[in-house]
Amino acid sequence: MLRSTVLTAALFATTFFSAQAAEQPRAVLIIHGGAGVIKRTMSAQDEAEIRTAMKKALKDGYQQIKQGKPAVDAVTAAITVLEDSPHFNAGKGAVFTHDGKNELDSSIMEGKTRRAGAVAGVHHIRNPILASRAVMEKSSHVMLVGDGAEAFAKEQGLTLVDPIYFKTEKRWKQLQRVLEQEKRKTAVTDVEVVKHFGTVGAVALDASGGLAAGTSTGGMMNKRWGRVGDSPIIGAGTWADTRCGVSGTGWGEYFIRSHAASAVCERMKYLNETPAQAGQAIINKDIVEMGGDGGAIVLANSGEFAFPFNTDGMFRGWIGADGVPHVAIFADEAFAGDTRPAKP
Repeated sequence: MLRSTVLTAALFATTFFSAQAAEQPRAVLIIHGGAGVIKRTMSAQDEAEIRTAMKKALKDGYQQIKQGKPAVDAVTAAITVLEDSPHFNAGKGAVFTHDGKNELDSSIMEGKTRRAGAVAGVHHIRNPILASRAVMEKSSHVMLVGDGAEAFAKEQGLTLVDPIYFKTEKRWKQLQRVLEQEKRKTAVTDVEVVKHFGTVGAVALDASGGLAAGTSTGGMMNKRWGRVGDSPIIGAGTWADTRCGVSGTGWGEYFIRSHAASAVCERMKYLNETPAQAGQAIINKDIVEMGGDGGAIVLANSGEFAFPFNTDGMFRGWIGADGVPHVAIFADEAFAGDTRPAKP
């Protein structure tokens, strides 16, 4: 009788703690560094440096989660690393406008509270993601633009730099090639220039089950008239709620028109779709049918994630409990979470 009671108690304890463990969220951080990568244009050195920067972003971001900090800290840390690299179209590596300037946009959102912050059209803020977070946490607004955003960032003690900080020779040469083709009134056919969407983003799930997402970009090469894309627009380029988080990268006008980020999460909520299914439906079907392209990272509150994209490649990566960063660039790399458009 005693043996039976002990065995029953042990079985109950095992079942209870197994259930407890099953209910624990699988903390994870996923990132992207932009879609539209063209394999033939990338040097071995650039590829190595890009992979190194992505791994650092993953490690720095996940370190925040390991220390018990919320998802928003992981997102901020990861994106800051990518903004400081000249290889991505955000922060230091931002592309140029038609007028030879760098105009930066970013946004961040916290899932549990749906608090959000964004900045657009800034020229001096070294790390726009930090400005977006300050808007979320230190103001009563969601989006600040231009001079107002920079004045606010200065008040918050954020680092402001001379615009020359953002100039890289590679981006400058890309702009000159486009301007020359415009001058000759010939079609801009350079795929590297036209189709390189280097926006960066991160989505994190922390140990308490909280989600956060963020996105940062230099916008579209050769853009004019103060054009703003989807990256700083909550619901278009960035979204987080209690069920999922999304950060997008691609042709911003189409992400805005399809409210892509929130649409993915809505499908997961109302249609009970997985990250892969929802991402496939919006990124690889709706946006493609409209004439756009790009990619996204999608993370569920279960820890399940997906990397839907419909371009030749997307800088992408993830890191989980073992602390090992996993990164990929090209479409032909076998990678967890990848979803591609169905072949006709």
